[in-house]
Amino acid sequence: MPRKLESDTIGLLLTDVSRLLRGAFDRKVNAMELGITPGEARTLIQVAVTEGIKQAEIATRMGIEPMTLSAYLDRLEALGLVARVPDPADRRAKNVVVTDRADPLIAELVAGLREMMNAYTEGLGEEGRELLRNNLRILRDNLRRLDPCLAGKGKGAAE
Repeated sequence: MPRKLESDTIGLLLTDVSRLLRGAFDRKVNAMELGITPGEARTLIQVAVTEGIKQAEIATRMGIEPMTLSAYLDRLEALGLVARVPDPADRRAKNVVVTDRADPLIAELVAGLREMMNAYTEGLGEEGRELLRNNLRILRDNLRRLDPCLAGKGKGAAE
């Protein structure tokens, strides 16, 4: 007889929340009519957060294939929102930076996403939100430390 498993384990809850947030993010970005896709919005946010790292590192941080990232970056670059610049330490590599033209779009995107997250974390209060952030950081750091596949990926690699 199959065993009934607990549905509220940390792993299952994180998986559910991640999936639900991804869908909510996509719907929010589409509703904001910013002229970029949700994938491009995630890319733009990641570039803004990591300003100046290599394309390959961005793909790793986002958990997507380099070719997928390249397509997102091509579109963002064509819109004048990001630029690929030579890596001073490796002439074969390109680092990605946001342009000044991206600033208003990023500000609008962040404001919309903050509004969305405030609604989704409404019952937590500010203290609860901070506690959740801190606990998620601990979990992320433990994963990086204990999972050999994540070792050496750098700060934010598994986000």
